[in-house]
Amino acid sequence: MNKDLLLQTFSSPTSPLRIALVTETYPPEINGVAMTLGRQVADLQQRGHQIQLIRPRQNAADTATQSPQLEEVLKVGVPIPRYAGLKMGLPAKSALVRLWQLKRPDLVHIATEGPLGWSALSAAHKLRLPVSTDFHTNFHSYSKHYGASWLRRPILAYLRKFHNKAAVTLVPTESLRLELEAHGYRNVEVVSRGVDTSLFNSAKRDAALRESWGADEQTQVVIYVGRVAPEKNLPLVFKAYTAMRAINPNMRLVIVGDGPLRASLQAQFPEVIFCGMRSGEELARHYASGDVFLFASMTETFGNVTTEAMASGLAVVAYDYAAAQALIKHRENGLVAPFDDEQKFIAAACELAYQPALAQSLGLAAHQTALTIAWDHIHQRFEKVLQSIIDREEYDGEIELAVDG
Repeated sequence: MNKDLLLQTFSSPTSPLRIALVTETYPPEINGVAMTLGRQVADLQQRGHQIQLIRPRQNAADTATQSPQLEEVLKVGVPIPRYAGLKMGLPAKSALVRLWQLKRPDLVHIATEGPLGWSALSAAHKLRLPVSTDFHTNFHSYSKHYGASWLRRPILAYLRKFHNKAAVTLVPTESLRLELEAHGYRNVEVVSRGVDTSLFNSAKRDAALRESWGADEQTQVVIYVGRVAPEKNLPLVFKAYTAMRAINPNMRLVIVGDGPLRASLQAQFPEVIFCGMRSGEELARHYASGDVFLFASMTETFGNVTTEAMASGLAVVAYDYAAAQALIKHRENGLVAPFDDEQKFIAAACELAYQPALAQSLGLAAHQTALTIAWDHIHQRFEKVLQSIIDREEYDGEIELAVDG
């Protein structure tokens, strides 16, 4: 039997799979990785797949969910230094080997590269289970923001070794695929991200919330959503806002999120509104009640906040990479600046201060763009990639049997 025919024989994209998904962050933790995985797990269950979710216990009251299509396995976790509220799992290879010997998954999908993720990779190889991984976070880029630039090369080497042990590494953009391949990563596939436009949309705009910020409909509200931390390049957000306010004094800056820089920024900019963490409908109202979204981060693999802001009808100003590069057409549905060009970023923000009507038209176009990136299509693509890995493993096994025979 030739290879193509054999793969067709095994291929059944609609067959329910048993997927062991390993992650060191998950809702109700608030970050882009947790949000993406929460949505992914829910949609995979709706598509008929069984998920075994393996993650660190988040707190003493955390209990495992058990249902016909979701089995949670909680492991010991320890706090991540300087990243409040998040934990990383401890090594657990022997426990995972025993777990998967009792109930063998079709595939192991590893979303994070910490000690628990490495244990899952080792256990899966021992049991000859197919493995896929996600590249969610540029940890090597984070190192310089936490006084550890010397760690960049070792982190790059570790991440490359980790992902190259998998059958495939999934990334959210074509530009990131090319970047990783240039660094020696193999078998990299693009599976993008979607946005929930039923949650994030301009209909959630709240006049009372704007009034609490000291803003009426003539006030231009600039908003940032995300971690208030060094890797998000917040000094540039404040520089851009200061320049915008010099052009149009009837302006407010709203920061949604929390992190280690919040206290110092609040003391330095007492006129800025710091809202802390928000989620769900409350987060959607905060987005939609703004007018301009400034996102100056240069460490994203994607940047879910970009798509959430677009869906909410905001004019986005961002660097031309990650989600912004994939989705924003300059002056059509947002504004992008060349990567790491502060002056161009500030100039783009100032253009919206000069022309509030341009901000409105870009926001309307951004919302229309967001309507085209439904999660259902994203998860269908993810499902097909996983099935192709399983098919390939089964094909290779059939070839081994034929050779032995």
